[in-house]
Amino acid sequence: MTVSMISLGCAKNLVDSERMLALLEKGGYSLTADPADADIAVINTCGFIQSAKEEAIDTILEIIGLKEAGTLKGIVVTGCLAERYKQEVAEQFPEVDAVIGIGDQTEICKVLDEITGGSRVTRFAPKCNMPLTGERLLATLPFFAYLKIAEGCSNGCTYCAIPQIRGKYRSVPMEDVLAEARALAGRGVTELVVIAQDTTRYGEDFSGGKSLLPDLLTALCRIDGFRWIRVLYCYPERITDELIEVIAREEKIVKYLDIPIQHCSGSVLKAMRREGDVNTLRALFRKLRDRVPGITLRTTLLVGFPGETEEDFTELSEFVEEMRFDRMGCFAYSQEENTVAARMPDQVDEEIRQKRADLLMEQQMTISAELNAARVGTVTEAVIEGYDTWSGCCIARTAADAPDIDGRLLIAADEGQYAIGQFVTAQITDTADYDLIGEVISS
Repeated sequence: MTVSMISLGCAKNLVDSERMLALLEKGGYSLTADPADADIAVINTCGFIQSAKEEAIDTILEIIGLKEAGTLKGIVVTGCLAERYKQEVAEQFPEVDAVIGIGDQTEICKVLDEITGGSRVTRFAPKCNMPLTGERLLATLPFFAYLKIAEGCSNGCTYCAIPQIRGKYRSVPMEDVLAEARALAGRGVTELVVIAQDTTRYGEDFSGGKSLLPDLLTALCRIDGFRWIRVLYCYPERITDELIEVIAREEKIVKYLDIPIQHCSGSVLKAMRREGDVNTLRALFRKLRDRVPGITLRTTLLVGFPGETEEDFTELSEFVEEMRFDRMGCFAYSQEENTVAARMPDQVDEEIRQKRADLLMEQQMTISAELNAARVGTVTEAVIEGYDTWSGCCIARTAADAPDIDGRLLIAADEGQYAIGQFVTAQITDTADYDLIGEVISS
């Protein structure tokens, strides 16, 4: 039997998919990236916000189409959408052969055996049954991998359904994290991307409330083989002087932080059950730029939250202009059922939410273009990710760009001139929207 894994949503979900792939391979199943070539498709869904749910539903319907055409024999749906809506998913899609929760993913081979035997499976084990470790079959380019250091979330943001879906925050024991990192380095991984719902909370659940992220990063830097270590999803109120010192000191840690602040208005942040205000955030970003010269700062914003006024939005827009983030994403608030925010008064009209998000992204596009233009003539390290035959360019990525979410560096080259995963030194010669254009000066 041949299985295709379709992984939707975030990198944390991708790690779960990689663990299921390893189990499937060990269980004797053949694997293919194309569901049209498979006997069974496993869809690991996202269900965080409305747009993610719509993508998951569209994907399920597309795969059902393959089954109705006679291409597929079986469909399994798992992940966040399945965990969040459970029986509703099973009832809505009778063509799906199995709907299982995140706690059942370790039983994926057993589930496939059952459905190929003619059974329909609907099963939802406790969330805590999802293991924090496990073998992985990497689905990324071979030179980089994600390292998930925790599962779930206990922050309790009023707009967020993640705690309902994934459960409380559980840190992976440090010895297990380091063992997995050493195994990844042994497989040729040179770029390690550290992830969790909140990386800065790592270790608090078994250290008496102290973040162990600085200690973990220091230990990861001692592992031979890694050239870049990147940290994503840092909450601003937990970025300590100790963490900043480690980032500044350790050469392997790329000078890049992803800090999802969501907003800068103190009243909006308080309603979100987030800490801080415009002044604390301004002080943090100034401190980071002072202590880590050249640091790339990425953030994520949420606009149209219940009660957000035009004054709040104007304050946020002015803050974005002042801070000039290197990378930024902005989402319109999604009113998610069973969250505190969904029951709040003063819900902002959906059209206004989207308009505010569009305005901020237009503002950021101008800022990004100006920041990219300022990089023309500079020299940077980059890693080769592939080749685009249409443009005749190698696709590369700088240390200032995280995989899959940030821009690219386009380098004119012959196909095969540079290997995937090869690090080069390039000079920036031009820009193209969010991307850069350059030429290799040494390799």
